Amino acid sequence: MNWPMIRAMLEAELVVGPVAQHGEGPFWDEATRRLLSMDVLGGTVVSLDEWGKINRYQLPARVVTAIRRRTRGGFVIATENGLIGVDEDFGILDRIADVHTDSNIRTNDGGCDPLGGFLIGTMAYDERPFAGALYRVGPDHRVVPLLSDVTISNGIQWSADGSLAFYVDSPTRRVDVFDVDPQTGMWSRRRDHVPVCAPGYPDGMAIDEDDGLWVALWGGGAVNHYDRGGRLIETVRVPGVTQVSSCAFGGRLRDVLYITTSRLGVPEGQEPSAGSIFAVHTNSRGALPWEFAG
Repeated sequence: MNWPMIRAMLEAELVVGPVAQHGEGPFWDEATRRLLSMDVLGGTVVSLDEWGKINRYQLPARVVTAIRRRTRGGFVIATENGLIGVDEDFGILDRIADVHTDSNIRTNDGGCDPLGGFLIGTMAYDERPFAGALYRVGPDHRVVPLLSDVTISNGIQWSADGSLAFYVDSPTRRVDVFDVDPQTGMWSRRRDHVPVCAPGYPDGMAIDEDDGLWVALWGGGAVNHYDRGGRLIETVRVPGVTQVSSCAFGGRLRDVLYITTSRLGVPEGQEPSAGSIFAVHTNSRGALPWEFAG
């Protein structure tokens, strides 16, 4: 397939950092106007408010990978084995569900679907092929497998009408699209949506109000913006950093793309900004993420 030339090249600016060894899972909390991101292997939620103030919330967990609002109040957080609920001050409220019990496996990226379910993927600590999976935890806390034979489960997003789900298993170097059952949230009819031809591997991703996907490039030092048809229309360069892990829209107009980065795989003494948070103003507005209804 012949792709059109990139129409725009943007450059992100350093906001704060470094704030994480392995920054991931950014989420803009509209209620408190702050960015929440994960220091994954440190078991810590990092909060960045509108004025640039950083707070860190250490959880009694080896790993934290994703966070969303909970309709009953507080947040749902993915830990090494499954999901927990926390209150507004990140005190533990309840254990929601375990999705696996294998000590060689951990969760990775996740998010909520339009029906209020939480989808969470897994991967092996040693990244061995096909050891991971993707699960849906329903509002009733029931765990249902969606995909098996996954290697590094990453970005998950839904179209504005909820009929499509977009998904990244990083080593495939593509974004896939699925049909979503409007009654159950189950996925079907997997097919290619975006082949990622740029340097690096697709990692976490954000979606805008026009169903455009913004895909972080692990090892590529950038975020690619694809329109709803899967055409590459912009690239955001992240200066001085190779391991770009994920992104999320935030700010008062939801037009600021926040970008997380990591030090994993970076040689000692190189890339001093790795693990920092970057941002860029865009001409797009991010879609509001759904909440967990359980």
